Amino acid sequence: MNPNHYIACDLGAESGRVMLGRLEDGRLELEELHRFPSAAVAVLGSLRWDVLRIFEELKTGLRLLAQRKLPIGSLSVDSWGVDYVLINPVHPVLWPPFHYRDSRTEETYDKVRAEVGEELIFAETGIQFMSINTIYHLASDLEKSRPLLELAECFLTIGDYFNYLFSGVPRVDESNASTTQLYDPRTHTWSGVLIERCGFPAKIFPKIVAPGTILGPLSSEVRAETGLGELQVVATCSHDTGAAVAAVPADDDENWAYLSSGTWSLLGVELPGPLINERVRELNFTNEAGYGGTTRFLKNIVGLWLLQECRREWLKQGRQLDYAALIGEAERAEPFRSLIDPRAVRFIKPGNMPERIVHFCLEAGQPAPETPGQFVRCILESLALLYRVTLEEIEQVTGRTVRRLHIVGGGSRNVLLNEFAANATKRQVIAGPVEATAIGNVLIQAIALGHVKSLMAVRRMVRDSFVLQTLEPRSTEDWEAAYQRFLGVNVLS
Repeated sequence: MNPNHYIACDLGAESGRVMLGRLEDGRLELEELHRFPSAAVAVLGSLRWDVLRIFEELKTGLRLLAQRKLPIGSLSVDSWGVDYVLINPVHPVLWPPFHYRDSRTEETYDKVRAEVGEELIFAETGIQFMSINTIYHLASDLEKSRPLLELAECFLTIGDYFNYLFSGVPRVDESNASTTQLYDPRTHTWSGVLIERCGFPAKIFPKIVAPGTILGPLSSEVRAETGLGELQVVATCSHDTGAAVAAVPADDDENWAYLSSGTWSLLGVELPGPLINERVRELNFTNEAGYGGTTRFLKNIVGLWLLQECRREWLKQGRQLDYAALIGEAERAEPFRSLIDPRAVRFIKPGNMPERIVHFCLEAGQPAPETPGQFVRCILESLALLYRVTLEEIEQVTGRTVRRLHIVGGGSRNVLLNEFAANATKRQVIAGPVEATAIGNVLIQAIALGHVKSLMAVRRMVRDSFVLQTLEPRSTEDWEAAYQRFLGVNVLS
């Protein structure tokens, strides 16, 4: 049987990659062809994405692949959620799109919730309230850039935007549409009620398609530029977490949860449909669309962003510390010396993260971390304890019992955090695969092209193709004491 080849363009908050997937005899191999920074740019008090530069980087990867002369079946792009690009027939980008961490939503977040009502917004969308959501960015556009917004023919979320540049077909896939807090998961359409209440121009909301939709052939322009032959562009789960969850190597039972571990910690379970009620709203869970009509019932938790920002600050100070060295120092540091609540608002925005952690610990009456190892241990232990809080809330509102936690994504390389997660949650942890997002991207393409039959077959293929690590909980008494202490520090903002 000849192998099938696919291209996964996987865009993350820190970096993007062009990946080649090779599927043969029920096994998948991945190869990274090109990696590049994701091009966040600070300019005149705002934080933007240089999307045209990202497009050039993606084409660089495609040129490298074209030199192989391989028969490629399809291509798809996945990305982070909520951010978007405004386009019209003349302009492929009306202005550099804002980064989700830009401060412009600080006013509109409160304003929209007050004027439209949290109850209505949640009843329509089932989406977790976060200031980064698309609805609050569009409200800022409406308030401060109305003429430009009116020039737009439509907006496209980031992964879908690049699928458009490759195919010429402007569509938003359900998995990314659901991150906007403007999508109704029961009707699988945009929420006309919220669009009208917010005053957004209805014309900018493009057609929504299901994950796994073939958009059309790669454009002749891109083929000429890159040297690639004919292939299809597929809207897989264009939201990276949606793609990663599709690649979770779970069995067929319902006793598992997933943690997509990276800049964000996305922790949840897969449900057959949305779960929208008052208790879910109070606990601030979200219902995002997954592959095959499933719902990713989860909570967005600030993840290894805390460590990334600390390291960024230390590098500015001339302290050259790589992640391996930092994890080694954390492993040797005193356990449970300092704990923070990663949900605190102060930890979301860019800035001096070590200083914010120090202030939090002092306000909570704890010794503040002093060494990089102490900071990193504080972050990892606190994240692990928050995972337990979140899993217990999931069990409460869904009625499920979670016995296994699958950790996928780049953060699954962090063995220390994986161990802490097993210990804190008192659950078995199965870590891997690291490249879950690209794997899900590729295998949904394979389903779309008829090369793989089902989501169940995808997960079996992941188990057969990649090395996984199983960790059992240890030192549960120490972690139980730390958990009780953690519950006392999680009230600070």
